[in-house]
Amino acid sequence: MKIMFEEIGGAYRWESDYRIPDLALPDEPETHIGLWGKRRLDYLKHHRRVLYVNLLTSGKLTEHLREIDMAAYEQHETIVRQMAAAQGVTEQLKAENQMLWVGKMNNIHACASEIVCDKLIYN
Repeated sequence: MKIMFEEIGGAYRWESDYRIPDLALPDEPETHIGLWGKRRLDYLKHHRRVLYVNLLTSGKLTEHLREIDMAAYEQHETIVRQMAAAQGVTEQLKAENQMLWVGKMNNIHACASEIVCDKLIYN
């Protein structure tokens, strides 16, 4: 009599006196995942465990992380550009007062990072 696992095509291997199911994760292509994708992965592992396991076992985790990484990078760059223009942070300011320019750009990058994390990473 076969159990349900064997009926759907599952197989076992012997380890000492125990039958262990032969389970393997689907192959995923290796791809570079940037800062935003790594942040999303960390968030999924620690706060959305079920979604993480579902993506992992279906073979869609890498694709999901790559999509989030690309979207977050583009959104971050767009927000930085828009905020810099709105606050008057230009190359002229950079030439005249470098420390003021650095301070404003650091503030803009931090604000943009918070927005991206809130909208894409921790959602």
